[in-house]
Amino acid sequence: MSDDTYQPNAVELATELTIAWLSNPNTRTSADDVPAFLSQMHASVQSLVGGSQTSESPVEEPKEYVGAVTARKSLASPDHIISMIDGKSYKTLRRHLATNGMTPAEYRERYNLKADYPMVAATYSESRRAMAKKIGLGRKPGQANAAKALAPKPAPRKRKADDAAAE
Repeated sequence: MSDDTYQPNAVELATELTIAWLSNPNTRTSADDVPAFLSQMHASVQSLVGGSQTSESPVEEPKEYVGAVTARKSLASPDHIISMIDGKSYKTLRRHLATNGMTPAEYRERYNLKADYPMVAATYSESRRAMAKKIGLGRKPGQANAAKALAPKPAPRKRKADDAAAE
């Protein structure tokens, strides 16, 4: 029985995987990308099968990321922060970073930013602060009532002579 010693052919496996990838309706690619994907898939399958013991795996050097704008320009306006990833302006960077698979710490490290580099625009932060203060966030229960009790009560109005005569 030759099935026990069957070694899968890396070319066939890579081709089948590439066909499955292309038949997925969520895959959007151009015809120019298919040969590169196929060769990458072949190399991956071949390394998994064990047929390529002598192939060298290239050591990935850390990429040098260059921001779309400078750090100074990204903070030039208090109304928004310009992202160094795509050069677009945002009021807050947290969601934008999450969609790009980064945390604020990774973003700061990637672009060599200081630890106090803001993730929220100054005016947006101030408006959120004012709104929170207005609705009473951050107070302990009962503090609002205590503040009202300590506030001076308005003095009773004295009746004017005209008001007294009208009665």
